[in-house]
Amino acid sequence: MKLSTQIFVAFTLVILLSVADSYTNYLLSKKVQLNSQFLARSEEIIRNSNKTHKSIIEMQSAFRGFLLTEDYTFLDSYFIGLKKVPLLIKEQEIRIGTKNEQRAILDSIGKLHSDWVRYSKELIKSRKEYPSSYMNLFNTSLKRHVGKNINDAISEKFNRFDKIEYKRRKHHTEMLLTSLKYAHTFSFIFLTLTVIVGLLSTMFIMYITNKRITAMVRLAENISKGNFTMVKDTRNDELTALSKSLNRMSGKLDKNIHELKNRNAELNKFAYAVSHDLKAPIRGIHNVVSWIEEDHNEELSPEIKRYLKIIPQKTRRMEALINGLLDYARLNIKAPSENIDTNALVHEIADSLVPRNFKLEIGNLPDLFTERIKLEQVFANLISNAVKYTPQEDAVIQVSCVTFGGVHEFSVKDNGIGIAVEYHEKIFEIFQTLREQNEQESTGVGLAIVKKIIDDQQESIIVKSKLGEGAEFIFTWRNN
Repeated sequence: MKLSTQIFVAFTLVILLSVADSYTNYLLSKKVQLNSQFLARSEEIIRNSNKTHKSIIEMQSAFRGFLLTEDYTFLDSYFIGLKKVPLLIKEQEIRIGTKNEQRAILDSIGKLHSDWVRYSKELIKSRKEYPSSYMNLFNTSLKRHVGKNINDAISEKFNRFDKIEYKRRKHHTEMLLTSLKYAHTFSFIFLTLTVIVGLLSTMFIMYITNKRITAMVRLAENISKGNFTMVKDTRNDELTALSKSLNRMSGKLDKNIHELKNRNAELNKFAYAVSHDLKAPIRGIHNVVSWIEEDHNEELSPEIKRYLKIIPQKTRRMEALINGLLDYARLNIKAPSENIDTNALVHEIADSLVPRNFKLEIGNLPDLFTERIKLEQVFANLISNAVKYTPQEDAVIQVSCVTFGGVHEFSVKDNGIGIAVEYHEKIFEIFQTLREQNEQESTGVGLAIVKKIIDDQQESIIVKSKLGEGAEFIFTWRNN
């Protein structure tokens, strides 16, 4: 499965869980909304029921007050109730709907209230218009408890009505709380699943990707160190192309490096053979010039003698160049590492190269485990270079070392003629020299040898110098 497909599947799972969570919450929120609306409507029904019952009771109280006192002011609340109660009952009918138990109770309340209104109107009318028949009607109704029975029936009906509403209200309240509880529970479950799926998917993809990228990085590091290995990758995704490219590159580099080593070996053999073979005719030229000077000295003109003196100088320079070329060609030869007392090594080199009138300062140099011949060539060429380019009056050569995190940084410093900044890179090229080409000592090979050894060791070398202010060569060397 491709990496993009794995990421797509992981995101799809997370999105599906989020959609399921949202849909579940939507359904539960609809239930919460319906139950909340019912409770709000139930609150209005209870409030209207209380108002209706209260208005009926106020009418009844006003009616009794009138009967007892014959004070018509009591009938104000009665007549207000006659208008108000039917309207309240009408509103209640709209709220509770039709064909249910509460509607039947409300209808019976309306009927009982109508009966009570007829009863009360009849008494009031008799009281006003027929005082003689009023007492007979009042006593008859009182003995039969007509008004009281109607009032008790109305109160009982209101109690049943409210009880049913409270029961329904309680049921919907429980449903509301249950819906809220389910909403919280499902939200927590889906959130947990989303987090778990997201984390597991991310960790899995990161583990697989990091594992493969680490293998590729390790392959790249091996390639940079000259170990041309291969990375095993059985998957088929976007990183597979990269691993195949790295494997192809490693294979090609391995093949090219082997071919390059073989050609370098052949080139070194050729250079060694040519250099060795060139020495014989140079010695022959030098010997012929010597024989001419010895056998025909009196016959030679001063001009010819001057020319004959130039020839040995040129042949000696040519021999020095050939020796330098031989040394340069030998640099590819590997030698086993060994324990080296660097202080002793530098003192030994200085004894053979540094004149007695030079001031030599050698610091505390560390012991190393490395190729002796390579390190010796570096110090020998740098010290020799310092001697060549330092005037003998008040000459000072300093060799020191500092260590940073296992890397030794050596310094060879002199107070000689210095090197102009524009030549800091050029001096490390082979056959490049700051002296005249006809000087025997200067071949331009020494610093090239140093540079090649340092590069082969994967170390670094820099020069700090200004013209007329001496020179300091700083190079790093690790302990093998």
